[in-house]
Amino acid sequence: MKVESQALEVLRAIGITSGQTVLDFGCGHGTYSIQVARLVGEQGKVYALDKDRQSLDELLQNARGENLANVERLDTSGELEINLADESVNVVLLFDVLHEYYFPDSNQRKRLLNEFHRILKPDGVLSVYPKHVESTAKDEIESANFYLASEYSGTLIHNNRDLERGQVLNFKKKSRQHL
Repeated sequence: MKVESQALEVLRAIGITSGQTVLDFGCGHGTYSIQVARLVGEQGKVYALDKDRQSLDELLQNARGENLANVERLDTSGELEINLADESVNVVLLFDVLHEYYFPDSNQRKRLLNEFHRILKPDGVLSVYPKHVESTAKDEIESANFYLASEYSGTLIHNNRDLERGQVLNFKKKSRQHL
């Protein structure tokens, strides 16, 4: 099975549709970002955020090569603030990023989850592939004012090319009355 078609299957299952704004946090070479750009179309937007500048260069070159003008690069040095407006994003993709390797301190992960809560629209989705933290991710995310809305189990992409079985957890923001 081709990586591209598998990425599209996962993204459709998560519920990404035309016109949405999506943040691919820790996007790497853009395995999912390019496919998101196709799904959201010209009316949508993809923010590709990573600290690896070379990966972002490659992603943007690939996007241009496919005439995808809806991908915007967000460079980071690893800071925990995301330079996007409050409630401006429909979906945050957090695939194989929320773990001790990148964020060894639980307070860092909590601050990052608070940022996702801030930038997500009221009905937005935080979609997490909790590779390496399957046992703790759900509790950590729920303690940051999210609730588990749905799950996707199937074939996922790891390291931009490897297909493996896994589970994606889709969280929604708790409304003010549920806090």
